[in-house]
This record gives sequence, C-alpha cells and structure tokens, in this order.
Amino acid sequence: MYCQRVGIGDKLKIHDYHTSADKNVIKEYLQGLPKTERFVGYHIRHKLGSKGLAALEELDTRQLRDKLWEIKFLHHRYMYVIEDKNNFHILHICKKQKGKAELFEIETAIKRAKELKLPL
Repeated sequence: MYCQRVGIGDKLKIHDYHTSADKNVIKEYLQGLPKTERFVGYHIRHKLGSKGLAALEELDTRQLRDKLWEIKFLHHRYMYVIEDKNNFHILHICKKQKGKAELFEIETAIKRAKELKLPL
C-alpha cells in the first residue's frame, strides 16, 4: 500500500496509489476506459505534470473533505491529496454515479491517505 511516482515533467510528481500486491489501481482503472475517456484522464495527468498545481485552476475540482479533493472529468472522478508543492497523490478513481461523490468512495480515498500517512 504505497504510491509509486509516475512523474511527468519536473514541476509536480504524481503518485498513484498501489495495493500491497503492487497493483496500480489508478492506471488499471484508466486502462479499462474507452479510448476517448482514457485520453482525457491521461491528459489531466500530463497537464498537472507540466503546469504544476496551477493546472488545477483549469480543471473541474471540488473539495470533498479537509485536504481531500476531486477532479471531475467526463463520467469519472480522481480523488487526490496534495502533500506539498511537489507531490500530488491520486488515491482513488471512480465512476461518477450521482451529482456528488458517494460516501464509500470518499471513505476509500481517506483510508488510503491514512495508510500512506498523508495530510488530511
């Protein structure tokens, strides 16, 4: 249960959540999406990596709880925590079911942040 750096560029390092069996759940989810949706998901990551935290101003973001935020894209949500100006942790990704994030999806992201001892 750790995050592996999948840094893009040198402004912001993006860390994906991995299970204890070293499964990158973020990448696996993205790979299962249709081509256009997958492209948008990876484009967001590229934008964050190249523009840094300033890219968040161009994205559809919302605070979920304390330091847990989401980026909405198409029918999906990235749930993330910003550790510091150089480290961005994507903890969970899920399909948007309703107008707001489901409680169990938020709880999954919070649990992962606690496992990684990230600021919440």
